[in-house]
Amino acid sequence: MRDVISILSAALLFTSCEKVIELDYKGNQSRVVIEGNITNEPGPYFVKISKSIGLSESGTYPAIDNAVVVVRDDFGNSETLTRQGSGVYATNTLQGVEGRTYTLLVEAEGQSYTAQSTMPPHVPFDSIKVGEVTIGGDIEYQLIPVYKDPAVKGNNYRFVLSANDKLENQHLVQNDELRNGLVNTIRLEVNDDDLKLKPGDLITLTMQCVDANVAMFYTTLALMGDSGPGGGTTPSNPPGNISNGSLGVFSAHTVEVKSVTIP
Repeated sequence: MRDVISILSAALLFTSCEKVIELDYKGNQSRVVIEGNITNEPGPYFVKISKSIGLSESGTYPAIDNAVVVVRDDFGNSETLTRQGSGVYATNTLQGVEGRTYTLLVEAEGQSYTAQSTMPPHVPFDSIKVGEVTIGGDIEYQLIPVYKDPAVKGNNYRFVLSANDKLENQHLVQNDELRNGLVNTIRLEVNDDDLKLKPGDLITLTMQCVDANVAMFYTTLALMGDSGPGGGTTPSNPPGNISNGSLGVFSAHTVEVKSVTIP
């Protein structure tokens, strides 16, 4: 039997908005869901812990409020997060710094979970270019994030999309495998079935520089939700970076936001 769970989108804990992520996995067993972020912006940073429920079950996803949550960096800084309620835990003094590796440790319901993420260097987000293509007589708009990829290979980027101040449930990821060291000219793979852009729409993109494991997590979610020709893929669960069978992801990343109005 396949259960379906929804978890709070990690990147959007900082904007006080919720975004639903659909994760498919096999089996009836309830599983711990952990999502957390460290960014280059001032804290506090948050970790949310909950439990999955089966497709046949009703109600909200139970929060875990009695966990012990610790975040450490590779410079010897360590902090035990403060319980906020509803499964949310917050830092008080920890500051995200580019290039540092952060380790998350969670003790919940008699089990231990760990995750690690390295915050990549910040890549400046220059602007959003809006392109037009005509398909069957209709004009469609494309969004191209403009940034200069560094010469060093292995950079990964995640984009969080809002249209007219509404958060869109889409997973948009790019990397430098094909255009290392160049200015990006590749459009985002926005699902046109879910979002029909039109003149006057206000588009906001949050660009995150993420490490390879976090990029793989969101790339897999994008493949799972792909509704284009041939459909998508549905792995048993996305390859997160948290140990001991937990679902979710822990991400240390940089943040920069740009907006544009569709002309």
